Amino acid sequence: MKLGIVGLPNVGKSTLFNAITNAGAESANYPFCTIEPNVGTVAVPDERLDNLELMYSAKKKIFTTIEFYDIAGLVKGASKGEGLGNQFLSHIREVESIVHVVRCFEDENITHVEGTIDPIRDISIIDLELILADLEIISKRIAKTEKAAKGDKNLFKELEFLKSLQETLESEMPIRSVEVSDPELQKLLKGYNFLTAKPVLYVANIAEDDIGNEDKNIHLKAIKEHASKQDAEVIWICGKIESELIELDDDEKQMFLEELGIESAGLDRLIKASYKLLGLISFLTAGEKEVRAWTIKEGWLAPQAAGRIHSDFERGFIKASVIHYDTLMDCKTMQVAKEKGLLRIEGKEYEVKDGDIIEFRFNV
Repeated sequence: MKLGIVGLPNVGKSTLFNAITNAGAESANYPFCTIEPNVGTVAVPDERLDNLELMYSAKKKIFTTIEFYDIAGLVKGASKGEGLGNQFLSHIREVESIVHVVRCFEDENITHVEGTIDPIRDISIIDLELILADLEIISKRIAKTEKAAKGDKNLFKELEFLKSLQETLESEMPIRSVEVSDPELQKLLKGYNFLTAKPVLYVANIAEDDIGNEDKNIHLKAIKEHASKQDAEVIWICGKIESELIELDDDEKQMFLEELGIESAGLDRLIKASYKLLGLISFLTAGEKEVRAWTIKEGWLAPQAAGRIHSDFERGFIKASVIHYDTLMDCKTMQVAKEKGLLRIEGKEYEVKDGDIIEFRFNV
């Protein structure tokens, strides 16, 4: 899973990136200190693996991972190349989802490129640049398809679809706001790789003083209202606190969070929201050799999930032995679960659930 962290310069993108990946990306009080995207890979916390490791006395524990791309700050005119914008926009095309960091704190020591704190204006600047970039691509695609359609009537459907998307963009609405139910058009849309078709998670970067009173932050409230119109997700984070958390061990971190009255660190909330946004779940495999989490799309059937481990597993799929993590924990051991008849045998039509512990049988 690749997530691109975007936003205006000096909103806290690189600070957030440093905090969640501990990768040491450059963070400075001037625009464009990030040019090439910094990439950080982080393990997805999953306490289920900790418990399975103890149960099986496993030699290895392998978490699933997320890649965060810290993409340089965009500015007005990015779609026309301002601030090396075209280069930055190409980086965004490589990710599956956009994490849009928005500044919701006042600090006279940190420059804001627009002079004042106004999250909706800031969001609109980024959105408009992405829309303009997509319009440029779609205009070229329409011209090419119109020419090709003169000799191939089968392209008329695609042409009309492209024109409808163009109208959406011209009304300054993102493509993700368009409902596409036709499987053929869904496939076409995915192939275009439009920037505004990517799902967005807004991350409101708030001040430390706002923790515990997030609902009173007028900027965060405005972002939530804006996101509700786009079916986007919103979480808040305090970049300053996250930077301090990364220096602590697990016990110290938990104590610090409790003192602040925060249930979980920003990274945990960011991952949870990202999974929800992209429709992702994790199934598990467990044994003495290793315990491991595998990320798949919600709704995947057993053979597809098997293919996540190895293509041979999907090609030669026979059946799957399945027990849910919660069920196994209630039984304490796999032996007890088997004796109670709770280990199920599932076939090709089984839809894998989050937390399923699976052993696949296959023959190639």
